[in-house]
Amino acid sequence: MKRNAYMLTALSLVLAVCVLLGFTTVARAEYPDKPIKLTVSYNPGGATDFQARIVTMMSQKYLGQPIVIINKPGAGGLVGWNWFVTDALKDGYDLVAYNMPHFIAQSIVFPKKAKYNIRNMEPIANWGADPAVLVVPKDSPFNSVKDLVDYAKKNPGKVTFSGAGKFVGHHIALLQLEKAAGIKTTYVPHTGGVPALIAVIGGEVMAGFNNTSDAFRSKDRLKILAVADLERNSFVPDVPTIKEAGYDVDDTSNNFRGVAAPQGTPPAVIQKLADTFVKMYKAKQVTGKMEQTGCGIKVIPRDQLKEVWKKREAYLKEVLKELVQE
Repeated sequence: MKRNAYMLTALSLVLAVCVLLGFTTVARAEYPDKPIKLTVSYNPGGATDFQARIVTMMSQKYLGQPIVIINKPGAGGLVGWNWFVTDALKDGYDLVAYNMPHFIAQSIVFPKKAKYNIRNMEPIANWGADPAVLVVPKDSPFNSVKDLVDYAKKNPGKVTFSGAGKFVGHHIALLQLEKAAGIKTTYVPHTGGVPALIAVIGGEVMAGFNNTSDAFRSKDRLKILAVADLERNSFVPDVPTIKEAGYDVDDTSNNFRGVAAPQGTPPAVIQKLADTFVKMYKAKQVTGKMEQTGCGIKVIPRDQLKEVWKKREAYLKEVLKELVQE
């Protein structure tokens, strides 16, 4: 009887020690110890989704865990980013792909609808830049920006333009062109770059602004008339800038992409992600795949990116004052 009692006591002590060690192991588990979710606020297959999958494909090697892409498209990014700042966990396992100027411009123009801004999202690192390009269907009569502008002047409001939502880079490029050329067009916002591009290819609209990377991969099915940037793009070197065509459109619409965390995420976690993502973006497998598919690389680390966000917000406030009439 005493022997049984002794054995039970010893067994209880062993179990207690195991439980204690188990809790200690969990408490000391190094971040990350499970997959990380990355929300993309646009459709699967679009430029942001496509590039997010490329730049995170080495996450197992660099973070020890996979990064899983979660698509939450709608309203030009508003659906996904609103969900992120209101419902995402602040433990480092919920991250988001941002698009700039999109999320900043929307927070300025729609402050009540857009719950996100540069103050409730923490920048981790920027991975790329993707200028907007002016595209038309393959069989379009327009072969230059001037062709389109001349027609639009004679037919106010009749030229239909697609883009990936309201006040994304595509929309801003169109607003700049309208102002610079003195024309009025009809903007048709879509839920993302892919449906907006399909609308051009299929002739549902007469023209569109879209991402250089998406247009590059579809260049045999459409015509790229111009780039909304300060200089020509290396992926489409024969395509002039809109400035070269004689219209004052700058690089405001250039789509910068990267990763952010929700405000309130532990600083140590943010710093680890910031350090790791820069290394991951620069991996040869990543840069090689990006270049192969027409995706511009622009790595900006967290410390610099915070300043970029602030400057871009201040600049967009001034630009949008002149462009937004509603």
